[in-house]
Amino acid sequence: MSKAFTKESDGDDEDDLPEDMGGLPATAKNYMTPEGFARMRDELNTLMRKERPEVVKVVTWAAGNGDRSENGDYIYGKKRLREIDRRVRYLSKRLANAEVVDPAKRAKIDQVFFGATVTTANAEDKKRTVKIVGVDEVDLEKGHVSWISPIAKALMRAHEGDIVRLRTPAGEEELEIVKVSYI
Repeated sequence: MSKAFTKESDGDDEDDLPEDMGGLPATAKNYMTPEGFARMRDELNTLMRKERPEVVKVVTWAAGNGDRSENGDYIYGKKRLREIDRRVRYLSKRLANAEVVDPAKRAKIDQVFFGATVTTANAEDKKRTVKIVGVDEVDLEKGHVSWISPIAKALMRAHEGDIVRLRTPAGEEELEIVKVSYI
């Protein structure tokens, strides 16, 4: 068969969302904190109102210059538009499926649920603080872990003072829940 009749891919036919919805189990809801939801909404607005119109102007200008096959501005601009459009579709789907849970509205309790900021201590009394957030809000530098991560699963529904077991690559570790707060 002639190569003219085969489809070549430039890698742009990737699905916007993976089958597993970006790490979520198929039946799980896409929980988010209000801050995470606002951050994603702001990114979507920036892409739609600022970046995309600027790139469209550049592509329109470059297209008007004639030969598009060797026009770097045109080629790069079209590629950037595809990237922006893919990200816009992804963000739109994630925001449409989001269920915003405000941890600040939770009653002051000592039990761990979504949105909790939890301080734990291990056997060597080394303390670690994590905040349980949505899968799109994970930031390990800030201590934000996904609610479907192993540490969050181990902590969920436990109370202050409880000892939970966390399975790690190095083996099982016991963590004492020192403090639970909802900020």
